[in-house]
Amino acid sequence: MKDVSQADPVTRDAVGVIDVVLEGGPVDLPADLRSRQVARAEEKIKVLHYGGYEHFERGATPLAVDLPVVFRWTGRTRIAE
Repeated sequence: MKDVSQADPVTRDAVGVIDVVLEGGPVDLPADLRSRQVARAEEKIKVLHYGGYEHFERGATPLAVDLPVVFRWTGRTRIAE
C-alpha cells in the first residue's frame, strides 16, 4: 500500500486511514501520542505509557470530512510482571 500520510483527508479516508485525536487520560501523555492516523474500522486504541496501557474508545464521527475523529480515554491497565 502506498504512503497516504501526506494525502488529502478524502483520499486517506477512501483508503481506510483516518486522523484521530486522543482526549482525556493522564496529563503527562505526550502531545505527539495524542494525534495519529489509524484504520477507519478501529473502535479502540491502547497507548503504552509508563508501565501500562492507556485505553481510548471512539466517539462520534464528525460531520466534516477534514476533522479528526475523537477517541476518549476510558481507563488504564498495568502490564503484568
